[in-house]
Amino acid sequence: MAVGQVVKPYGLAGEVRVRSLSDRTEERFGRLRDCFLWEPATDRREPCRVVSCHVDGETVLVRLDGIDTPEAARELAGRVLAVERDRALPAPEGTFYPWQMEGASVETPDGRVVGSFVGVEQGGAQDLWVIARDGREQLIPAVAEIVRDVSVAGRRIVIDPPEGLLDL
Repeated sequence: MAVGQVVKPYGLAGEVRVRSLSDRTEERFGRLRDCFLWEPATDRREPCRVVSCHVDGETVLVRLDGIDTPEAARELAGRVLAVERDRALPAPEGTFYPWQMEGASVETPDGRVVGSFVGVEQGGAQDLWVIARDGREQLIPAVAEIVRDVSVAGRRIVIDPPEGLLDL
C-alpha cells in the first residue's frame, strides 16, 4: 500500500522530500520505520528502513538507511514508499480501502447478485465502483442514492441502481 512518493532530494545528508499519499500524514509517517521502495513501472520493490522523518504539512522529509548523499537521494525520485497491506492504518470509520472489498458480492436490496467488486476508478463528479458481471466490467457511481450498504466484515455491498443502469 503506497504511503508517499519521493519527489526530490533535500539538503546534503541524503534526505528526500516525500509527497504524502495518506489522509493521516502525521500518524502514518510518525510510525513508519520499515517499508519498501516501489518502482511502479517495473514493480520492483526494495526493503528500506526509515532513519528519521519530519512532517511539514503534506510534505514529509525522510532519511532512509544507506542514503547519505544528495546524489543517492536523487536516484529515488519518482519511487513510492509503501507498506504491506496488513500494516496499513485502519480505514476511518464508515470507509474502507478498495482492496479490502475486492471480490465482495454486490447485490440489490432484494438479494439478487449483480456481480463482484473489482475496484475504484476516479470519475468526474464522484468515484465509480468497478463491478465484474458476466465476464465484463460495469461502472456504478459511488453515491448514497445508489450504494445502500457496505459490509466489510460480511464482504457484501448492497446497491439500489436506478432503472436501466445495470443494462448499460
